[in-house]
Amino acid sequence: MISIPAHTLNDGTKIPAIGLGTWPMNDAQAEQAVHGALDIGYRLIDTATNYRNETGVGRALARSDVPREEIVVTTKLPGRHHGYEETLASFEESRRRLGLEYVDLYLIHWPLPRVGRYVESWKAMIKLREDGLVRSIGVSNFTREHIERLEKETGVLPSVNQIELHPFFPQQEIRAFHADKGILTESWSPLGRGSRLLNDPAVGAVAEAHGVTPAQAVLRWHIQLGAVPIPKSADPRRQRENLDIFGFELGPAQMRALADRVPHRHGGDPEVHEEF
Repeated sequence: MISIPAHTLNDGTKIPAIGLGTWPMNDAQAEQAVHGALDIGYRLIDTATNYRNETGVGRALARSDVPREEIVVTTKLPGRHHGYEETLASFEESRRRLGLEYVDLYLIHWPLPRVGRYVESWKAMIKLREDGLVRSIGVSNFTREHIERLEKETGVLPSVNQIELHPFFPQQEIRAFHADKGILTESWSPLGRGSRLLNDPAVGAVAEAHGVTPAQAVLRWHIQLGAVPIPKSADPRRQRENLDIFGFELGPAQMRALADRVPHRHGGDPEVHEEF
């Protein structure tokens, strides 16, 4: 079994350096993928209310022989449940579907600035952490301005900001802000949603130089940035490959080569994207 390093978050908890994403799996697919991933060595599992697979993830956790305390389970608050009381109620629904006494990492999925209730949700998440129902709280798709507002109005910074991050969209400014504030960067869509990135000649050249796959080269790029990638895969062979990225190291020129391209975002812009 592959040994995975860990990061210590700004609240003192630890999180593995790579995890398993589950979007867009259904319950049955998520149960099978997560159960197999835990056997291989994954210890960070990422889901969300809006993925509609928390029940499947929970079933896999219940079936697994891996001790609960070794697994970091992440889920996310949907936009339709922003607000203080709404957040508390939504969390209980997620906890019930997952079948867990506590959740390790709870994130606000999108800020929805035009709705303007993410600070209310953040205050509820602080309470959930204080009550021991959540170990760590964070956000997803938040900008610097959104995070600064959380800090100004509550005095509490997120432990994690999960953002779109890959060589086509390296996000230098927000990563630098995270580093300054002690916030861990998590990478969603770490492989850039598929073939265009993985078939890129520069990526192929770096992978060939190390005798690894293009996906392994890209995931290693994330690791060396200090980010935590959460690639989605239901295939056991690919899950194993994605985890096997700690036995080689990219040089500075290779790190630059992977991200030396015109930035291209695949997902929504947090300033205007609304997902309920």
